[in-house]
Amino acid sequence: MRIGELAERAGTSTRTLRYYESRGLLAARRTGNGYRDYDEDDLRLLRQIRTLQDFGFELEETRPFVDCLRAGHPAGDSCPASLAVYRRKLDELDGLIGQLAGVREQVARQLAAAEEAAGAGAGALPGAGDGEGPGEPPAPRCEMTG
Repeated sequence: MRIGELAERAGTSTRTLRYYESRGLLAARRTGNGYRDYDEDDLRLLRQIRTLQDFGFELEETRPFVDCLRAGHPAGDSCPASLAVYRRKLDELDGLIGQLAGVREQVARQLAAAEEAAGAGAGALPGAGDGEGPGEPPAPRCEMTG
Protein backbone atom coordinates (compact mmCIF):
# COMPACT_ATOMS: atom_id res chain seq x y z
CA MET A 1 0.00 0.00 0.00
CA ARG A 2 1.13 3.55 -0.56
CA ILE A 3 1.90 6.08 2.16
CA GLY A 4 -1.47 7.85 1.98
CA GLU A 5 -3.41 4.64 2.48
CA LEU A 6 -1.18 3.55 5.35
CA ALA A 7 -1.57 6.93 7.03
CA GLU A 8 -5.34 6.77 6.68
CA ARG A 9 -5.58 3.21 8.00
CA ALA A 10 -3.25 4.01 10.90
CA GLY A 11 -5.07 7.23 11.78
CA THR A 12 -2.04 9.45 11.30
CA SER A 13 -0.50 11.73 8.70
CA THR A 14 1.95 11.05 5.90
CA ARG A 15 4.26 13.58 7.54
CA THR A 16 4.30 11.49 10.71
CA LEU A 17 5.09 8.37 8.71
CA ARG A 18 8.01 10.11 7.04
CA TYR A 19 9.23 11.21 10.46
CA TYR A 20 9.03 7.64 11.78
CA GLU A 21 10.95 6.55 8.71
CA SER A 22 13.66 9.16 9.40
CA ARG A 23 13.90 7.86 12.98
CA GLY A 24 14.30 4.28 11.77
CA LEU A 25 11.01 3.06 13.23
CA LEU A 26 9.36 2.49 9.88
CA ALA A 27 11.16 1.12 6.85
CA ALA A 28 9.64 1.90 3.49
CA ARG A 29 10.31 -0.22 0.48
CA ARG A 30 10.31 1.55 -2.86
CA THR A 31 8.40 0.53 -5.95
CA GLY A 32 9.96 0.68 -9.40
CA ASN A 33 8.73 4.24 -9.85
CA GLY A 34 10.08 5.35 -6.45
CA TYR A 35 6.86 5.35 -4.42
CA ARG A 36 7.01 4.16 -0.84
CA ASP A 37 5.38 0.76 -0.42
CA TYR A 38 4.06 -0.67 2.86
CA ASP A 39 2.27 -3.83 3.97
CA GLU A 40 0.13 -5.08 6.84
CA ASP A 41 3.20 -5.62 9.03
CA ASP A 42 3.95 -1.90 8.76
CA LEU A 43 0.39 -1.11 9.81
CA ARG A 44 0.84 -3.40 12.80
CA LEU A 45 4.04 -1.56 13.76
CA LEU A 46 2.27 1.78 13.53
CA ARG A 47 -0.61 0.59 15.66
CA GLN A 48 1.88 -0.57 18.30
CA ILE A 49 3.62 2.80 18.25
CA ARG A 50 0.33 4.72 18.46
CA THR A 51 -0.98 2.58 21.33
CA LEU A 52 2.19 3.09 23.34
CA GLN A 53 2.17 6.82 22.67
CA ASP A 54 -1.46 6.96 23.81
CA PHE A 55 -0.21 5.39 27.07
CA GLY A 56 2.34 8.20 27.43
CA PHE A 57 5.43 6.50 26.03
CA GLU A 58 7.97 8.69 24.24
CA LEU A 59 8.61 7.79 20.62
CA GLU A 60 12.07 6.39 21.38
CA GLU A 61 10.58 4.18 24.10
CA THR A 62 8.56 2.38 21.40
CA ARG A 63 11.70 1.17 19.59
CA PRO A 64 12.09 -2.13 21.51
CA PHE A 65 8.47 -3.01 20.75
CA VAL A 66 8.96 -2.26 17.05
CA ASP A 67 12.20 -4.27 17.01
CA CYS A 68 10.40 -7.16 18.69
CA LEU A 69 7.68 -7.19 16.03
CA ARG A 70 10.24 -6.91 13.25
CA ALA A 71 12.04 -9.94 14.70
CA GLY A 72 8.90 -11.95 14.03
CA HIS A 73 7.45 -12.12 17.52
CA PRO A 74 3.65 -12.27 17.73
CA ALA A 75 3.46 -9.22 20.00
CA GLY A 76 5.69 -6.20 20.46
CA ASP A 77 5.83 -6.74 24.19
CA SER A 78 7.01 -10.33 24.13
CA CYS A 79 10.74 -9.49 24.18
CA PRO A 80 12.93 -8.76 27.23
CA ALA A 81 13.78 -5.24 26.04
CA SER A 82 10.09 -4.38 25.77
CA LEU A 83 9.42 -5.72 29.24
CA ALA A 84 12.26 -3.56 30.57
CA VAL A 85 10.60 -0.49 29.02
CA TYR A 86 7.30 -1.43 30.69
CA ARG A 87 9.09 -1.73 34.06
CA ARG A 88 10.76 1.67 33.64
CA LYS A 89 7.45 3.25 32.67
CA LEU A 90 5.73 1.75 35.72
CA ASP A 91 8.49 3.12 37.96
CA GLU A 92 8.03 6.53 36.34
CA LEU A 93 4.26 6.39 36.81
CA ASP A 94 4.64 5.31 40.45
CA GLY A 95 6.86 8.34 41.04
CA LEU A 96 4.33 10.65 39.42
CA ILE A 97 1.50 9.13 41.46
CA GLY A 98 3.54 9.74 44.61
CA GLN A 99 4.13 13.36 43.63
CA LEU A 100 0.44 13.86 42.89
CA ALA A 101 -0.53 12.29 46.22
CA GLY A 102 1.77 14.79 47.96
CA VAL A 103 0.24 17.71 46.07
CA ARG A 104 -3.25 16.45 46.89
CA GLU A 105 -2.35 16.28 50.57
CA GLN A 106 -1.07 19.87 50.50
CA VAL A 107 -4.21 21.12 48.77
CA ALA A 108 -6.41 19.25 51.28
CA ARG A 109 -4.49 20.89 54.18
CA GLN A 110 -4.89 24.32 52.57
CA LEU A 111 -8.60 23.75 52.09
CA ALA A 112 -9.06 22.64 55.69
CA ALA A 113 -7.14 25.69 56.95
CA ALA A 114 -9.14 28.02 54.72
CA GLU A 115 -12.44 26.50 55.83
CA GLU A 116 -11.40 26.74 59.46
CA ALA A 117 -10.39 30.37 59.02
CA ALA A 118 -13.64 31.16 57.25
CA GLY A 119 -15.62 29.52 60.04
CA ALA A 120 -13.67 31.36 62.75
CA GLY A 121 -14.02 34.67 60.94
CA ALA A 122 -17.79 34.34 60.60
CA GLY A 123 -18.27 33.89 64.33
CA ALA A 124 -15.89 36.67 65.33
CA LEU A 125 -18.28 39.54 64.59
CA PRO A 126 -21.64 40.00 66.27
CA GLY A 127 -24.40 38.99 63.91
CA ALA A 128 -21.93 37.69 61.29
CA GLY A 129 -23.46 35.19 58.97
CA ASP A 130 -26.96 35.51 60.41
CA GLY A 131 -28.19 38.08 57.94
CA GLU A 132 -28.64 40.60 60.73
CA GLY A 133 -25.53 42.65 60.02
CA PRO A 134 -25.56 45.59 57.61
CA GLY A 135 -25.82 44.36 54.02
CA GLU A 136 -25.32 40.71 54.93
CA PRO A 137 -27.41 38.11 53.19
CA PRO A 138 -28.92 35.44 55.37
CA ALA A 139 -26.63 32.51 56.03
CA PRO A 140 -27.69 29.27 54.35
CA ARG A 141 -29.56 26.93 56.62
CA CYS A 142 -29.84 23.22 56.53
CA GLU A 143 -33.04 21.95 57.95
CA MET A 144 -33.91 18.30 57.78
CA THR A 145 -37.33 17.00 58.52
CA GLY A 146 -38.11 13.40 59.29
